[in-house]
Amino acid sequence: MADEYILEMRNITKEFPGVKALNNVNFKVKKGEIHCLVGENGAGKSTLMKVLSGVWKYGSYTGDIVFDGEVQQFKSIADSEAKGIAIIYQELALFPELSVYENIFMGHEIMNGATIDWNKTIVESQKYLNKVRLYLDPSLKVKALNTGKQQLVEIAKALSKNCKLLIFDEPTSSLNEDDSENLLNIMRELREQGITCIMISHKLREVTAIADTITVLRDGSTICSLDAKTDDISEANIIKNMVGRTIDDIYPKRTEKNISDIMFEVRNLTAEDRETGRVILKDVSFNVRRGEIVGLQGLMGAGRTECALAVFGNPYKYKITTGDVWLDGEKVNFKNPKQAIKKGLAYVSEDRKGNGLVLIQDVRYNTTLANLEELVKGIAIDENKEIGIANQYKKDINIKTPTIAQKVGNLSGGNQQKVQIAKWLFSHPKVLILDEPTRGIDVGAKFEIYSIMNDLVAKGMSIIMISSELPEVLGMSDRLYVMSEGKITGELDIEDATEEKVMKMAINA
Repeated sequence: MADEYILEMRNITKEFPGVKALNNVNFKVKKGEIHCLVGENGAGKSTLMKVLSGVWKYGSYTGDIVFDGEVQQFKSIADSEAKGIAIIYQELALFPELSVYENIFMGHEIMNGATIDWNKTIVESQKYLNKVRLYLDPSLKVKALNTGKQQLVEIAKALSKNCKLLIFDEPTSSLNEDDSENLLNIMRELREQGITCIMISHKLREVTAIADTITVLRDGSTICSLDAKTDDISEANIIKNMVGRTIDDIYPKRTEKNISDIMFEVRNLTAEDRETGRVILKDVSFNVRRGEIVGLQGLMGAGRTECALAVFGNPYKYKITTGDVWLDGEKVNFKNPKQAIKKGLAYVSEDRKGNGLVLIQDVRYNTTLANLEELVKGIAIDENKEIGIANQYKKDINIKTPTIAQKVGNLSGGNQQKVQIAKWLFSHPKVLILDEPTRGIDVGAKFEIYSIMNDLVAKGMSIIMISSELPEVLGMSDRLYVMSEGKITGELDIEDATEEKVMKMAINA
C-alpha cells in the first residue's frame, strides 16, 4: 500500500557540468523503519539526500519527491525541515562556544513576546536530551563534550523540530565502539517512537545489524533494495551489489614478502602535551622494518595519533621529554615536520578535510604541496613539471577525477584520501604513517587503498598503520602493537593475533 511509505523519490535525475550524479533514481522508505543507504563513494548517496533536504532545490533536478503523501517542492533546507525532515551531517553543525540548550533551539527559538524565553528553552532542552539518554546540564558549552555526546545533541536538536524523518550521514565514522553502539541503540528507540531513520554508512557490520531495508546505489543509479527479513543482506552480497563484482577477500594478500632490516625505531619515548603538561606517552618503544606493515591498535584515546604526531615533529602540541627516535640507522630529533619530511618520514592525517588537504584548491596543488622544493625553477614553480607529476599520480593510484584542475572538495572521500596519499608519496618517504587510512570511505575504495599499501611495501617502503577498525589491522599488518593509556601493552605477530588477544591488551594498561 502506498500509504505505508513516508517517502518516495521517483525518477530523480541530477546533473552537474560533465557528470550525471543521479540517473533516474527511485528510492522508497517505509514509515517507522531504519533504512540504510549504501554505495561506493561517488555513487550518489549524499547527492540524493541533498535533493531530499532542499540543499539542491526544486528545479535543479528532475523527478518527484513525495513525502507524507504529498508531492514536495523544497527550495531550501528550511522548507524540508518545516515538513519534518532533518539531516545530521558527518561534520556536525554545532556552535562550540554556545551552550547545549542554545544549540538545540538555534533557529527556532522559544519566544515570549519579542524576547527569547530562556527558562522554557532550558526546560525543553532537558526534555529532548532525556529522549536521547544524554543526562547532562544543558548550560554546558558544546565544546566541553566529546564527539559522541555532540552527536546526541544534534539528534536532540532535530527532535526539537518535530521531525518525522531523520537522516544520518556516516554517523559513527568518528565515534569509538561504545559511542557507536549507543547511537545505534538510540536509533532503535527512535524507531519504536515512530520516527523514520535513513542512515548512510560504509560500516557494513552496523548496516546489517540495524537495517530494516537496505538500498544500494551504484554510479548514480538504484541497483536494489533488500528487505532484512526476507533477502540476503550478508556483507558479501551487499559488496557485490555496491561494486558490481565479487570481492572474495577485502584485504588483498601479498604473494611475496621481502621484510628486512629495521627502518624506523622508537625507544623509550615519553612525551607530554605542551598546553596542559599532561604526560600522553609513557616509555613507548616499537619498530618497523623495511617492506613491513606494522599496525598500531588501541581504543580511542590510547595515544596512537599522539605518538605519530610527536615523532613527526609537531612543534606546537607535543613535547618529547625522554627517549630516542632512529630512522634508517640514524638517530633523529625532529623539531618540526619539515625536518621529518626531509629525512623520509611522512604522516597521512586522520582528518583529511581539516589537516590533510586544502579543499578549495585543485588536485594538482594538493598533490605537490609537501615537496614544493622539488618543483622550484629559479624563483618560481615549474608548472609544467607540476602538471606532469600530478597527472602521473592520478594515473598511478587511480584518482578518479575528470582533470587535475578539479577542486579536491568536489571529490568523493575515497579519492580525497588518494590525493592525500599522493601528496605524501611525492615527498619520497622511507616510512609512511597512515592514520585511519580508510575512515569514511567505501569498500571498493578501501580495497584500492589496501592494494596501494601492498605495492608500496613491495617496493621497500615501511608503513605504520593506525586504525580503529580491528579487522583492518588484522587483515593488513605483518605485526602489530597495542596501546592503552599512552603505553605499549603488547606486540603480536599477525599469525598469533586474534581480536580477543588485541582487545585484552587494549583494555589492560
